[in-house]
Amino acid sequence: QDPQVAPRLQAELSKLPIRAVWGNYANLPEILAANDIGQVDGVLLDLGLSSDQLEDADRGFSFNIDAPLDLRFNPQAGEPAWRLVQRLSAEHLADLIYRYGEERQSRRIGRALASARRETPIRTSRQLAEVVRRAVGGRYRDRIHPATRTFQALRIAVNGELDNLQTALRRIPDCLKPEGRLAVISFHSLEDRIVKEAFRDDERWERITRKPIRPSTGEVTQNPRSRSAYPIAPARSDRPKTTLAAKPYSPRSTSIRAPPSAIPIIDSATVLLRSGASFVAVPANTNPAAR
Repeated sequence: QDPQVAPRLQAELSKLPIRAVWGNYANLPEILAANDIGQVDGVLLDLGLSSDQLEDADRGFSFNIDAPLDLRFNPQAGEPAWRLVQRLSAEHLADLIYRYGEERQSRRIGRALASARRETPIRTSRQLAEVVRRAVGGRYRDRIHPATRTFQALRIAVNGELDNLQTALRRIPDCLKPEGRLAVISFHSLEDRIVKEAFRDDERWERITRKPIRPSTGEVTQNPRSRSAYPIAPARSDRPKTTLAAKPYSPRSTSIRAPPSAIPIIDSATVLLRSGASFVAVPANTNPAAR
């Protein structure tokens, strides 16, 4: 989704037989077809946003930088977060923050945002963080910033992250060879729940890891953001496909990598997909018939 990522990645990987492609993993079948690739041996979904995006002064992903409250992975598509904050009612803001942020103080925050914007439009990340901080006051005992869950909720909403994830999980089995592997690294409970339900309910999947493989103490020391990573790895089953009935929708930020043991070994073509960065890296210079 992020148009800035693919060109930069391609330059960094120019000496490797890898081609970076701009796209959304929900559209993986179309992306593979456009690159003359059939079924692949493996797919890695690294959900969430990247460290580069957190540090981007133009997107507003971090409340530590006073930036426009945009929060879109693709600035050319959809509605920026500041506009969402301006147009939704206090009740709808509270519902959104509770659903996508699992924020216990969502009602208080929704009312505070509606009240604050009547005086001054909330257009920057620092404005939003300050309104949330004042709203929850001393009620917040967590070690994270009190605005963290609100930022997460708005980011998920403007990017359609959970809808894209559900779509991808339904479509990826058809992109894999029998016994092909999928590894998913999620960073919060909403993603984790969707992934687990997909692996449980879709008979095309066979779980390889019973539980998420958590990063080691050494990795967390080296890469503190990996502490939130929840890698899970299933394989595509060679059993006949089943038709899944539509199910009601149920309601992490970084370049985190899982421990080496968490990622299945892939012998041939592998597709790597980032959510925030939203690139697809596929082997270039490979005979499609061999994939």
